[in-house]
Amino acid sequence: MDDAAAGMRQTVAMELLTTDEMYRADQLAVEAGISGVELMQRAGQAVADVIRRRWKLRPAVILCGPGNNGGDGFVVARLLAEAGWPVRVLLLGDRQALRGDAAYHADLWPDHMEALAPDHLTAGDLIVDALFGAGLTRPLSGLVLETVRRVSDLGLDVVAVDVPSGVDGNTGGVLGAAMQAVETITFFRPKPGHYLYPGRSLCGQLTVADIGIPEACLNEIAPGLMRNRPAIWRGHWPVMDKQGHKYHRGHLLIYGGARMTGAARLATAGVHAGQGPGWQPFWHRKERIWCISWGRPVRWCCRYRTASVCLKTHGVAHC
Repeated sequence: MDDAAAGMRQTVAMELLTTDEMYRADQLAVEAGISGVELMQRAGQAVADVIRRRWKLRPAVILCGPGNNGGDGFVVARLLAEAGWPVRVLLLGDRQALRGDAAYHADLWPDHMEALAPDHLTAGDLIVDALFGAGLTRPLSGLVLETVRRVSDLGLDVVAVDVPSGVDGNTGGVLGAAMQAVETITFFRPKPGHYLYPGRSLCGQLTVADIGIPEACLNEIAPGLMRNRPAIWRGHWPVMDKQGHKYHRGHLLIYGGARMTGAARLATAGVHAGQGPGWQPFWHRKERIWCISWGRPVRWCCRYRTASVCLKTHGVAHC
């Protein structure tokens, strides 16, 4: 798979990886023969591809952090500049402090770097947020916090790499403050924070890019979280026989409280409105069991200890 193909493909996977699980996926990919430098190149390519598809040529400011998220940013900067975009790079911290793959890609950036500062941003800039990824654990502060506020004040479009800076990748929580992105590109698999609020609303449009991490990595990681989609449970969904009737559909138990029955009544209404099961008993935990219908007679069956009573009700009845 070439770099461009890896960046442009998008997954529709259901697994969600925690930040630790994603770190493990990166490690397994390297053990499988894909270098960290190559993974970073593919990640930056995926981000640059999304930008070029969504926006026309305009000034872009790449905010690079001191870690691998910043390394992705250097790749984005170089690829956009090669495509003719006017690009500036603002770096948080000292260039000499960069290490590993991030330092490698920083060396490939042919232009100068500016120090991160809020007043280096101007109206009309497209911001690429490559400051901090999903593994951030401390609240934003200092120059980063001021920069986030400056971006918000100017109303700039933000493209986030992995997650918007300030969003906890595991919980979706905001660590003091966070970038509001219009587009977020993450890699291999999404994280819980992409779908849990407030992180979900801060990500904007989410793209999950395939950067060539082998699917077999999931066998060792064994992720415990899944995005709820029909493919998870469709195989267990009963297929109705043409001669089937309501007693073939099973039983639905609505289990509610003794006094505040509103939620259970609404659930009952939903059963009546759609294609519900043949029987809908309603239980609660107290000694008295209420059988509730919604606006029309319904046959109910309720059990209490060893007794079983079947009755026809309209409204609320005690049994």
